[in-house]
Amino acid sequence: MGNERISRRLSAILAADIVGYSRLMAEDESGTLSALNQHRRDVFAPCVSRNNGRIVKLMGDGALVEFLSVSDAVQCAREIQETMAGQDNPAGIVLRIGVNLGDVILQDDDIFGDGVNVASRLEQLARPGGMCVSYVVQESLGDRLGITFQDGGQVSVKNIDRALRVFHWHPQDASPAPGNAPGPAGARSREPGYSIAVLPLDNMSGDPEQEYFSDGISEDIITDLSKVSGLTVIARNSSFAYKGRSIDLRIVGRELGVTHVLEGSVRRAGQRVRITAQLIDATDGSHVWADRYDRDLTDIFAVQDEVTLEIVKALKVSLSPRERANIADVGTSNIDAHEDYMRMRGFLFFPGMDAEGWRKAVAYGERAIARDPGYADAYGMLALMHLLDFHNHWSGAPSEEAMQKADTLVRRSLELGPDSIWSNNAYAAIARWQGKLDEALQALDTAMATSADYALGWFTRGEIEIAQGKLDDAIEHLERAIRLDPSFRHQFMQFLAMAHFLKGSFETAALFLRERVFLVKDTDIGRAWLASALGHLGEIEEARRIWQEMLEINPSFDIRNRLARLTLADPSHGELVLQGLEKAALIGAA
Repeated sequence: MGNERISRRLSAILAADIVGYSRLMAEDESGTLSALNQHRRDVFAPCVSRNNGRIVKLMGDGALVEFLSVSDAVQCAREIQETMAGQDNPAGIVLRIGVNLGDVILQDDDIFGDGVNVASRLEQLARPGGMCVSYVVQESLGDRLGITFQDGGQVSVKNIDRALRVFHWHPQDASPAPGNAPGPAGARSREPGYSIAVLPLDNMSGDPEQEYFSDGISEDIITDLSKVSGLTVIARNSSFAYKGRSIDLRIVGRELGVTHVLEGSVRRAGQRVRITAQLIDATDGSHVWADRYDRDLTDIFAVQDEVTLEIVKALKVSLSPRERANIADVGTSNIDAHEDYMRMRGFLFFPGMDAEGWRKAVAYGERAIARDPGYADAYGMLALMHLLDFHNHWSGAPSEEAMQKADTLVRRSLELGPDSIWSNNAYAAIARWQGKLDEALQALDTAMATSADYALGWFTRGEIEIAQGKLDDAIEHLERAIRLDPSFRHQFMQFLAMAHFLKGSFETAALFLRERVFLVKDTDIGRAWLASALGHLGEIEEARRIWQEMLEINPSFDIRNRLARLTLADPSHGELVLQGLEKAALIGAA
């Protein structure tokens, strides 16, 4: 019992069972079991994997699946039911599916809680061959998948102490053909199947100062793999959350929702380096591929490419000529410049960066571009460092000067590498704060044409789209960011909630914001938006309690000033936030 792992989070839950299972078993037990196993192997499991779900458990005729986004859960349910409706089905396997969005408790491999209980009740209400979803699922989804739900009204169900408003869908209902809404320019269609997390390679050099080197190689491999369209690659933040931990890789796979995990080590001695790597199937812990490389330090770029290509080969993922060329493009041939770049990049991702760390990072960046004046990525990374100075005032220079340095560096970065991922991501981040939103989106398109798995890029896109009022697009892209960087969801959750709020989906927004304030104890802005959502929902007492917590965190909080920072294109969106607070009598009318 002492090894149990318990936590909680907000999840979309899919519950499914077979209609008339007992009757089918009584009529033909072996035939029914064979058909059920075939269905799970050929239809159910592939649909779940394709839509980024995690099968929590299979229970005789039932199944429970967890998703990080509502759209993935509903799309999965639709694909399963439409696939079954279009097949010959002599064994009579017909499913009912329920989908809910709610709070769940995770204990080891299992999930419990109200979110799961409601999903199970919804499944029992579904029509054979169809699905039944809760109000919050329907509200959260909107029309993003083009599904038309039928309002089932309020219903009372066993062991749930409140009435549920439910919505129904069935393949026979009029509805567009399945398929995700088209993404932004540069986003690519993906082959279904494989996803991977690259854990930080262990530093076996015996020198803690070499940690940057092993971490840097891990990050380079993540970057290279993200250039392969047939793979979904988890972001560095989430992979590195396991640094220094001894953990079953099957648990890593379940927590990050990946099919495979790469682990290994780096040992550096003078000008020699040894890299070991092994690819693990996260579903059963088996080894898929492993190798060891003993090379001169000057061969490090070639080794990283070999590791990436061996993973692609082991997973039998197709690789286009352009993708192969992108993997080989490391941006510099100067090992010393790349080491300085790795040191600077390590500071950028370090969660406790302060003024001293910032100065060290800038020094490494300046040395990198002095050693290789044509190193586009180093210019782009250094530009981001000065954008951080614009926000944090670490150098003591005026904000205008920090932004000017960032702008000059990023433009040089783009001149040297117009297609560089880092150059374009840096430009997008800087242009966003300069108010050049359309230019920022164009830069993100260019970056994601090469690497569609850049979680921060999807987040930046979603943030910009909120400002522009493109709320459905923002929700889709923020959900993508959470899928790619689940350990960072507490940061992305604020903006996902804001997008739902501004659509008028106050119940969905309140769900996300409750998780946000649970995960981030000192968030003032999260509590302010939650108080407003609760005001719109008429939950005045809770709204006032949350507002008081916010004032204890930040007594000088000014909601109007914070709204102005968002530069919302639609003035009515800012007014919607104020109206919720006015309904709870937390602020006076303007």
